[in-house]
Amino acid sequence: MSDQQQSLAAFRGCFLPRESPHPDFQNPPGIEPQRALPLAKDGEGARVGETGDRFLLSPGKPPPRRRVGEAGLPPGRKAGRAQRSKAGGDGESRRIGGAALVLARQGRFAGGELQCPPRRNAFGQEPLGLTSLSGFLHHRRAYRAAVCTELTKPLVVRDVPSSPLEPHEVRVHVRYCGVNFADILACQGLYQEKHSLPFIPGMEFSGDVMETGVDVSSVKEGDHVIGVANTKALAEEYVADQKLLWTIPQGVPYEEAATLPVSYGTAILALEHRACTRAGETVLVTAAAGATGLATVDVASNVLKAKVIAAAGSDRKCKLALQKGAIQSINYGWAGLREEVKKLTANKGVDVAIDTIGGDIFKDALHSLGWEGRIVVIGFAGGTIPSIPANLLLLKNISALGLFWGRYRNQDFPVFSSALSSALQYCQEGRIRPHVGAVFKLEEINEAFAHVTQRKSTGKVLISVS
Repeated sequence: MSDQQQSLAAFRGCFLPRESPHPDFQNPPGIEPQRALPLAKDGEGARVGETGDRFLLSPGKPPPRRRVGEAGLPPGRKAGRAQRSKAGGDGESRRIGGAALVLARQGRFAGGELQCPPRRNAFGQEPLGLTSLSGFLHHRRAYRAAVCTELTKPLVVRDVPSSPLEPHEVRVHVRYCGVNFADILACQGLYQEKHSLPFIPGMEFSGDVMETGVDVSSVKEGDHVIGVANTKALAEEYVADQKLLWTIPQGVPYEEAATLPVSYGTAILALEHRACTRAGETVLVTAAAGATGLATVDVASNVLKAKVIAAAGSDRKCKLALQKGAIQSINYGWAGLREEVKKLTANKGVDVAIDTIGGDIFKDALHSLGWEGRIVVIGFAGGTIPSIPANLLLLKNISALGLFWGRYRNQDFPVFSSALSSALQYCQEGRIRPHVGAVFKLEEINEAFAHVTQRKSTGKVLISVS
C-alpha cells in the first residue's frame, strides 16, 4: 500500500468505531470514538461530521505521521503552481485537539465542520458515511419487545434493533403500556386493521423522552409523555411522531397517565363529541367495570354530571362502578337489562347508552333508549355484531352512532388531540380517578392477555416495561 493510500485509510479510520466490520478501515492508534462537543479552541477537542452521531479526535496520542503532499502527491514531490492552484488548499494539514489530521484531496472545512464526500467500498457501497453512521450505531443497539410472530400463538419477548430517528420523531423510554382488547384481537388476526407478521402490539404508553429529531419542538429530552400508536408500544423503546405525544402534567404518575389515551380518550369522544351528553341526562354504560366502561362512568358522573346506570356481569363489578360515581347498577348476569332499565327509569328509558359488547346486550340497550335517545357503538367484545332494526330508530326518533377512536387520528386530528388533552387536564384537576386493575411485567404479557380475555380484569390492565 502506498503512503498516499495509507494516509487516506488513516483519515477514513477516524470516523469508524474500533470494531469496524470493514477490515480495510481501522482506527489508527490514539483515535477513539466519542460523542460530539462544540467546536473548541486550539488544544481542545473539535467536532467532526454533519448530523447524527459525531466523533472527536482524541486529544491524546496523535495518529501515525503519514502525510499526503500538496494536491494529493506523494511526500517529497512538489506540485507546480498550476497544480497547487487547482488543489485549492486540498491536502492542507490542520491541527485539531492536539492531533495532526491531514485533509484528503476532497475533504473540506465548511462552517467549522469537516465535510467529507461519500466513500464506497470495493463493492460500490457506502456502509459507513457520517450521516449513515448514526443509523448503523442505532441498529447495533437493541431493546426488548413483545413480538407476535404467529397469529393466535403466544407472544415472544425478545431483543429487536433500535431504529434511527427521522427529523420529526422522538425516541421514548417506555415506562408503562396499556393492554387493550384491540391488541388481543390484532394478535388473533381479528382486528379491523391487519398487521404484517412479525409485529409488536401496543397502542398506548407513558414514558420519558430519550432523544429528539432535529425538527422536534414540542417536547425535549427528559419530558414525561404519553403517546398513542398503531403498534409497537409493548416494548422498552418507542419511536413516535412528535404530534402523537402529550406532556404529562406535574403530579400525574406514569401509571395513571398510561390509562388515559385509549380508555379515557374513547370515553370523552363518545360522551362529549358523539352523544353530546348534557348535565342531568341519564346514561347507560354496558361492561361498566372494564377499562373503557369504567372510564365512561368516571367521565359521565364526575365531569359531565350525568346520572349513570352501570351494567356489568357480576356484583363485584357493579360495586366498583358505583364507587366510580354511578347512581344505580344492573347485574345482567342474572337480570334482564331491558326490564331493569324500565324499572329504574319509570319506563322513560335512558338518554344515552354507551355499548362495548354488541350482541344481545346491544339490542337491549337500544330498546332501553327513551325519546330522542342516542346509543354509541364502541366495540363488540361479546364477539357478535348485531343488526339494527331501522323501524325502531324511526318510531322513537333515536340515533345509533358509531365511534372508531383510532380513525379520528387521521380524519379529525384536532378532535382526537383535544380528547387526550382533556383527559390529562381532568386527571391533573382530580376530576377523574383512573383505576388500574392489574399490572404485569413485560415477560408476563401472555398472562396479561389471558387476564383480559378470561374477563378477570377490572379497569385498566398495564404492562410495567421498566
